[in-house]
Formats: sequence, C-alpha cells, structure tokens
Amino acid sequence: MPPGDAPSSAPAPSRARYNRIIRFATGVMIQAWWFELVLPRIGLRRVAERTRARRSQRIATRFRVLAVDLGGLMIKVGQFLSARLDVLPPEVTSELEQLQDEVPAVPFVEIRALAEAELGVPLDRAYAWFDEVPVAAASLGQAHRARLADGDEQIAGFAEVVVKVQRPGIDRIVETDLAALRTIGARLSRIGFVADRVDAPALVEEFAATSREEIDYLHEGVNAERFAETFADGARVAAPVVVWERTTRRVLTLSDVTAIKLNDVAALRAAGIDPREVAQAFAGAMFDQLFGAGFFHADPHPGNVFVTPHAPDGSGRTWTLTFIDFGMMGQVPEGLRDGLRKIVIAVAARDGTGLVDGIQRIGVLLPGADTSELERALTALFARFGGMAFGELQNIDPREFRTFADDFGAAMRELPVQLPENFLLITRAVSLTSGVCSALDPAFNVWEAIDPYAQRLLREESRNVVTDAAKSALGYASTLLGLPPKLDVVADKIDRGALSVATPEIDRRFDRLEALVRRTIAAVVFAAMLVGGALLLPAASVVAVILMGASIVPLAFVLAPTRSRALRRARRAGPRRPGSSGGR
Repeated sequence: MPPGDAPSSAPAPSRARYNRIIRFATGVMIQAWWFELVLPRIGLRRVAERTRARRSQRIATRFRVLAVDLGGLMIKVGQFLSARLDVLPPEVTSELEQLQDEVPAVPFVEIRALAEAELGVPLDRAYAWFDEVPVAAASLGQAHRARLADGDEQIAGFAEVVVKVQRPGIDRIVETDLAALRTIGARLSRIGFVADRVDAPALVEEFAATSREEIDYLHEGVNAERFAETFADGARVAAPVVVWERTTRRVLTLSDVTAIKLNDVAALRAAGIDPREVAQAFAGAMFDQLFGAGFFHADPHPGNVFVTPHAPDGSGRTWTLTFIDFGMMGQVPEGLRDGLRKIVIAVAARDGTGLVDGIQRIGVLLPGADTSELERALTALFARFGGMAFGELQNIDPREFRTFADDFGAAMRELPVQLPENFLLITRAVSLTSGVCSALDPAFNVWEAIDPYAQRLLREESRNVVTDAAKSALGYASTLLGLPPKLDVVADKIDRGALSVATPEIDRRFDRLEALVRRTIAAVVFAAMLVGGALLLPAASVVAVILMGASIVPLAFVLAPTRSRALRRARRAGPRRPGSSGGR
C-alpha cells in the first residue's frame, strides 16, 4: 500500500470508508483530466463544453449521495461547495445545498446513552424536559431542544436551551476522513504544477487541526464566549449563552436562539424583513470579523446564522443576526491582515496595481514574480466590470467573460502562485459570505458593501502614514546628529593610511566571470586542436598525433578546479608585513 494510505490495522468499516473516498476523488480527477485537458488538445473542446453542465450535475449528485451516506467531514466539503453561488453553476449548488438539511439523525437511544455517560446523570435529572426529536442534525453532531432544571435555570437566568450532542464514534470517523485527505494531499504534492503552488499536505494538516477543534465542545464554548464579547452588541449581532454546568467535551448546552434561517427569503419577507438589508448586514458583520478583530466565524453557512425579529422597543432595532456553532473559528495573523486590508482598499478604489500589491503581501505570489500582465488584466477587469452587482453580471455576453477568463488564465499560469498558511478558513468564510449574500439579493453589490470598510481602513492607513513619517524623521535626525563624529573618525583613518575597503561580493563576481572566460577560451582551444588533429590524421599523422596529444593541456585547464583571484593575488604578494594597511 502506498505511503499515506489507510493503515492495515484500521478496522474493516474504517478501511471501507477510506477506500470509498479515495475512489471517488480519483474518478473525479481522471474525468477532469480527460475532458478539460485531453479533449481540448485533440480538437474536441466543443464536446467537453457541451457536456460540462450535465457532467457537473452528475458529479454533484454522486458526491451528495456519498456525503449523506458517509457523513463526517464529507458533509463539510459539500456545505462549502453549496455556498459558491458566485462561481459554481446552479445545477451544482442546487444539488449540494440539500446537504444543509439532509443529514440523517442518530437514533435517540444512542444520543441518550452518550449524553448520560458524559454528564454523569440521567437526562431526566440533568434537564426538566428533553425533546427526543432533534431540531437539527449536522455532520458531526445533532441538537435537541430542552429545558433546564430549576437549579440550573436560577443560575443561568433562562430555561429554554438547545443541547448539542456529538454523533457516537465521530472521533474515529474524523480520523478516517483525515487519513483519506492526507493520501489525496500526498498524491497532489507529487504533481509538479500543484506542488509549485499549493502545499497540499500542509493544507490538510491545517484542516485536520480545525476539525479536531470542532469536535471538542469545550473549545467551542470558549469560542462562543469570545465571539459574544467581541461582536455581540445585541443590536446587530447576537450569540447564545453557554450553560457550563451542563457542558462537556461531547455535550454542549446553549440558550435557545432558534429563529428564521438566514437564507429563508419567504420567512424573512413574511416577518417584514427586507432580504437585501439582511445581505448588507451579514456582509458587514463578516467584514468586521475578517478585517477588524481578525477573529472570525469560518463556517457561516445559512444553517449557522439566524435572523431574529424583535418587537419595536423605541431603539430602532427590528431584527438581529444571531450566529451559532463556533466550532470552526479562524484567526488572521497581523501580517496577513495587513495584506487583506490592502486588498479591500484596492478593490474599493478599482486599483489593479494596488490589488496585486495586496496579493503579494498575503503571500499568494512568490517574491520576485513579474506581475505586469496580471496588473494589466486586473485593470481591464475593473474598467469593464467594476461597480456591477451580481445580477448585472448575468446580462454580460458569456463570450466577453470567456475573453477575460483567458487573459487571467494566461497571466496566472506564468506566475509562481502558492496558497499560504492560515488562508484556508479565510477563503472558506469569504466564499460562504459571497454565496449567501448573492442568494439573499441577486442585485447584491459587493462594491457598496465593502466601501465603508475601505474608507475606514484608508483613514487608519493615513494615521499610520503620519506615525511612520514621524518615526522616520526622528530616525533621520538621529543619524544626522551622529554623522559628524563618525566622519571625524573616517578622516583620521585616511590621514594615517589605516582605512581598509573590502568588496568581497564584487570580488566573487569578478572571480566567477574571469573563471568562465578562461574556461571558455580553453574549451575552444581544446576543440580546435582535437578536431584539427583528427582532420590531419590521414595526411600528416605525426602532426595530428602531436595536436591531439597537446589538446590534453587546455582540457586539463577546463576540468581543473579554480582558485579565487583574491587567493592567487595573496599568494603572489607573499606574507603580509606588519603595519600594512591592506588598502587598495
């Protein structure tokens, strides 16, 4: 079995699960290779294009069936893809979005056994009431409504709760799925084009760490409290309260915040809530997390965000975005956050050069890359499509899109692209946000949503520029004040002939150039003597033999190791006399 494959010691069910995932991924990759690479090269591009929609839907259906059957991390992959309304065709997203609600529930007898083992008491003692029918069944666990016992209610200040209970055996399922992903990552790393741009094994390990955190409900409880302290103002964003007395690693009890599902447009309108306003508020809340605090909800799919209506109370608040499920949270390092801010400002300003600079700052482009063609393509993109909403883009001639796509493809293929660490969850959060907003409002204009944050970031940048300029001025002043005494020292050394100037890098470059020239000349002489001797051999054998034998001398010079010019010069000069300045 190849390295990275499932260990032979794995139980049969885990091995069978592992093999199903690998077979499916391998089949999709082979099909993509055949239709997207082979057929266009043999003149059958139209065949590939004509069958693409049907093939995409068939693959999506097969994956949905596989994910529902297997559960575990495969559901997470499907949920991510189902939110990519901005880039995936509707035949794919409509198929995969069923994964939000189609996960089969675990029988209650198994849930009861796990919960009682975790809490250490029977359910009827831990809760005054516990609904056997789950309110939601997710890929890693399921949620049940319950009511706190009197003592816990007095401590918490509320009675109605939702209890999350892990799926029995989920630890083993997650490890099997991660083993399959590691194998796929290892195989991708052997493909030069992929390995040059993405460290697939590193991405798998990043995903593995996140997945293990997600099945630790104590970790999720801490994340929920941190999120509430950072973002939950009660007016626009809210979060549930953790009941720590009834929380363990596998059981999590939270205040019941169930309300209108984020993407339920009909229910929103029935409650008098404008879906367009919800899209703007949701985008704003995610921008605050990503570009502000740098601590963000990395799984904001519609099942994890509610819209909670409020009765008029004079404050103007009529509804609130309520986030749940804080198992998958991400953090943006300061350096990466700076690059993202540059990107936001550049997008708002329709600045192709600034956008490329931001992309370089976050590490997607390797240092030294020639970005002129990419800048040209981005400038053309902003000039043609800048300011358009998603709905307006649907009216553009597909051939025009294809032209821009070809330009971008050609520009990106020439660049050394990589996917930096800490970027997987950011990409996921941005993709989900984009998809949800465009579903709520087909005319959603990302330019308008991002403009307030770009303006705020520009103001912050201006303050930083003033601060940096002041620091630079102080540095220059300090340098100027220190120059006179340093110049005195240098002048004194010149007067005494004690100034030594060393240029080791220049010496090394001249050494290499000199050696190259000498070897080239010697090689030409060797070839001339050898060929000349061979040509004279029939007519003047003695001269020919002498020439061919003498050619060994320049050949030996070509093959012999060279010594640096500085070393040869030192040997010619002999031992240095005491007191010598060594200057040139």
